[in-house]
Amino acid sequence: MAHFGTCVDGRPHVAPVWYRYDDDAVEVVTTGRKLANVRENPQVSLSIQADEAGRAKWMVTLLGTATVVDDDGETAAARRRINEKYDASPEAYAENTLVRIDIGSATYQRY
Repeated sequence: MAHFGTCVDGRPHVAPVWYRYDDDAVEVVTTGRKLANVRENPQVSLSIQADEAGRAKWMVTLLGTATVVDDDGETAAARRRINEKYDASPEAYAENTLVRIDIGSATYQRY
């Protein structure tokens, strides 16, 4: 799971999301406030951390530009890929829309 940071009314809005990284871009399928925020301001962040027995092993923070992909076929394919990663049914979250994040910078730390 990742924490997806968007902006609303000049303030940060952070929420957990399922994601998939592929070829220098990140795919997220979402709806609601996060999707509306991206449509208004495409500058986003994504924070991912790996834990083992409750202790952080590493973390990465990605800053990038998000694009809402209003294509039903691309969204369905991304949703299948993400649902497969998280062992969810292929039909789960059918109302979500694809957001593709082009990564501008990344920071990484091992613990």
